Amino acid sequence: MTIVSVYAVFANAEEAERIGRAVVEEGLAACINIFAPVRSIYRWKGAVESASEAAAILKTTVDRADALITRIAALHSYEVPCLVTWPIDKVIGPYADWVEDSTG
Repeated sequence: MTIVSVYAVFANAEEAERIGRAVVEEGLAACINIFAPVRSIYRWKGAVESASEAAAILKTTVDRADALITRIAALHSYEVPCLVTWPIDKVIGPYADWVEDSTG
C-alpha cells in the first residue's frame, strides 16, 4: 500500500479540527496537521478576495484517499473546498506502517 498526503483548506481552525477529528475517528485518515491561521488571496466569482483560513495536511493511503476527500467535502462549509492529494515519494517504513494500520 502507498500513502499520500491530502492538503485541505478550511474556513477556520475549529472547522479543520472538527472535520479532522471525524475523519480520523472514521479511519479515513491517520492524522491531521492543522496550520492556522493562513492568509489566502484568491479569485472567487469574478472578484479577488482575501481571508484568514486554516490549512491542513492529512495522511492516508492511496486506497482511502477518494473516500477521505469525499467525506471532507460533505462536512465542509465551502461550496468548492480545496482538497488535493500530494504523493509521498519517500517515507520511513514505520511511519508508513502506522498510516496503513490507522486507516486499514
